[in-house]
Amino acid sequence: MAVKTAFNMFGVNWEEFTSNFNAFKAYKSYSMGKLSGGERRVIETYLVLKSKSLITILDEPFSHLAPIHIEAIKTLIEEEKRNKIVIVSDHMYLHIIDSADKIYLLKNATTKEIKNLKELESYRYLNENVLK
Repeated sequence: MAVKTAFNMFGVNWEEFTSNFNAFKAYKSYSMGKLSGGERRVIETYLVLKSKSLITILDEPFSHLAPIHIEAIKTLIEEEKRNKIVIVSDHMYLHIIDSADKIYLLKNATTKEIKNLKELESYRYLNENVLK
C-alpha cells in the first residue's frame, strides 16, 4: 500500500503530517513496505492518533523510534488527548510519566492505579531509587 493511500483511507491530512515530520515529505508515493520499521511506526502512530475515533489505543508507540520522533509523538499525544481518550501501553515508563494524566500498572493479571510514582518501586516494577 502506498503511504498516500493510507492517509486517504484514514482521512488524515498529509500536509499537516509533513509540517510536523518534514523528513517524510519524499515518502508520499512510497510503498509502506519500503520504509524502515521506525518510519512505518511513526506513520502508523500518526494515522491512528489523527483518525476521527473517540478512543485511541497505542501499544508501545515509542519503541524503535528516533528520539526526535519520540518527542514529536509525545507532543501529538498531548494535543490529541484534549479531544479524545488516548490509552498508551508501553515499557518506556519515562515517556509515559511525561505524557499521562493517569498511570495504571498491569501486573499479575490485575490493574493497579498508580497515585504516587514510588508505588512503581513498591510493586517491584522499578528498582528502588530509580525515580528521584
